[in-house]
Amino acid sequence: MRELKLGVLRLGTTKAYARYFMPLMLTTFHDNYPDIKIQLDEGSSLDMIYSLLEFKNEVAVIAKAADLPGVVFSPFSKEEMAVIVAPGHPLVRKKSVSFKELAREPFIMKEIGSGTRKLVEHSFAKANCEPDILMETSNTEFIKQLVQRGDGISIVVKEAVALELREKKLAQVPLKNPHIYLDVSIAYLADQPLSPPAKAFVETLRKLRAEDIDPMGIGALMAKILAQRRKASE
Repeated sequence: MRELKLGVLRLGTTKAYARYFMPLMLTTFHDNYPDIKIQLDEGSSLDMIYSLLEFKNEVAVIAKAADLPGVVFSPFSKEEMAVIVAPGHPLVRKKSVSFKELAREPFIMKEIGSGTRKLVEHSFAKANCEPDILMETSNTEFIKQLVQRGDGISIVVKEAVALELREKKLAQVPLKNPHIYLDVSIAYLADQPLSPPAKAFVETLRKLRAEDIDPMGIGALMAKILAQRRKASE
């Protein structure tokens, strides 16, 4: 186990990271440590924090959805958030929008316990208004479909809708305020020593993040991994 010839990596993450980042990250980790079995768990950031406290997972890559004693949060990435609307929505014609303007639109909100939800609610509260929540869901793909049909608007991690924005299936409306970012962290228990597989994974993430510009999101991280893989294969 010390030589990483045996062991299990029990990892929790958000649905967005599980879909867009973890496949490439875990492939790279598996290439370096082929004998380590990987168990990937996904859910809301709050669910994954509790999974650490319940010893279901050793490491979680999540937003800091709550401050809980005994959990360490090490900064990993910053994800730019995007206000998304249907391409024909009236807001597309505006140069920028405020949260007070967004509060007048039916809003598709991420579920309670989501780091995205906590950030969005905080942003509305700072503007002294509340979103008109039409629906709550944990499914980003469902959110994209509803917004594309014109049923409401939403705020999501930009990388999660990058393809739809390029294909003009969705449109992004700039905010009048500065860009908002979702802080993503590497989380683990403070007083529980990490197993060799978990320690190796945390070190891999830290090396990936160590030297670069801030903010760095999923897209930049994946580009860096791909560049490293190409260099290793030369």
